[in-house]
Amino acid sequence: MELPEITPELSVLLKEVDTPTVCNAVETAQGKRGFDQFTRSPVTPADPNLPAFFGIARTARICGSRPPSGPPETAKEQRLAYYRYMAEPTLPRIAVIEDIDEEPIGAFWGEVNTTVHKGLGVSGVLTNGLVRDLGDVAPGFQVLAGGVGPSHYFVHVVEIDMPVNVLGLKVNPGDFIHADRHGAAVVPPEILPELADAIRQMQEGEQLVIGPAKEPGFDIAALEKAWEAFENARS
Repeated sequence: MELPEITPELSVLLKEVDTPTVCNAVETAQGKRGFDQFTRSPVTPADPNLPAFFGIARTARICGSRPPSGPPETAKEQRLAYYRYMAEPTLPRIAVIEDIDEEPIGAFWGEVNTTVHKGLGVSGVLTNGLVRDLGDVAPGFQVLAGGVGPSHYFVHVVEIDMPVNVLGLKVNPGDFIHADRHGAAVVPPEILPELADAIRQMQEGEQLVIGPAKEPGFDIAALEKAWEAFENARS
């Protein structure tokens, strides 16, 4: 399914809200709980203070436990093919990279690759693989990784542009991803046109409880009254 246009208004809003808010808003738009297109395992953010990022998934698989097979020329062409794929003009873009090693050992992401991807217009990375060079990652470029490691070892790209599974989240090329230090979620394409309204509706509903809870004298009676208003707003 082709994604609808991401309006400037929605782009601004998605930079301001976190991924838990987006997950809640998808459920608001769907009118039910149980949205399940989100990462299951914890992420390690290269910089936990960076805001959320989002974009169209560009997918690949990497391996670090063994050297590339075949002659050096083949490995070079595969690497360049990967960068060409990441540089395709659709914006915004997110790199979603599955490390196929049972236990990732080589860090694909560090000073060089984050700088290159940022320069190519990629907005951030989601991977179950490793990140390194934490003090030298490209400024403002977020890597949500499966862990941290010191060496690149034999890490290399083995495949591009296919369905991947990263930290329990199944991602297809072209999926729309919202991500931050909490993890990532695939926003269903049919929800995107409704997402801005759903975010505002969900936030307004939460304030029916959060607002009174911050007031002096808040007690169980006030909670019961606030919660009833909250439930009525959701029905």
